[in-house]
Amino acid sequence: MLVQRLAQHSLRQLAVPQSGAFSRIASNRMIAPASIAVSSHRTQFRHAATANLKQDDAYQILVKQRLNRPVSPHLAIYKPQITWYLSGLNRLTGSVLSGGFYIFGAAYLAAPLFGWHIESAAMASWFGSLPMLVKGSLKFMLAVPFTFHSFNGIRHLIWDTGREMSNKAVQRSGWFVVGLTFVSSGLLAYL
Repeated sequence: MLVQRLAQHSLRQLAVPQSGAFSRIASNRMIAPASIAVSSHRTQFRHAATANLKQDDAYQILVKQRLNRPVSPHLAIYKPQITWYLSGLNRLTGSVLSGGFYIFGAAYLAAPLFGWHIESAAMASWFGSLPMLVKGSLKFMLAVPFTFHSFNGIRHLIWDTGREMSNKAVQRSGWFVVGLTFVSSGLLAYL
């Protein structure tokens, strides 16, 4: 490090325009950085103490140090964008749909063992006995995750081809998916 400081300081001194080719002033300019860099009053010392620690003690020190480290920026400091919400909703609807299929499939297979009546005829008669507004609301609630996940999946397939990747196009397609989701869910639920 000393050599680097010496070289850097000397180069800075040489970069200053000189009046003579190699006058006494110029030679003093070159010698001065060397003497400054070598002198002990400018040298920086860092005293470090070492100690032999057990593995567990060293790990505890590391844990304490990690608590003082800065945390990555949290979502609260960023301006919310449509792309966040759609990304999260796409994952959520995918999880809800696949989880719902697995749970219903397991319940359908276990129904004869427990005496549950979830066969098609029983579910159709139960659903038919509900008021019209409740039927439409249930169908809408079931249609929203299906349609959103489907349309957002098509949007991602379009991105896989390399199209519609600009910020403006991503925003536009996001709002288009939201609008199409609610329109198609309404049509599926009430028509």
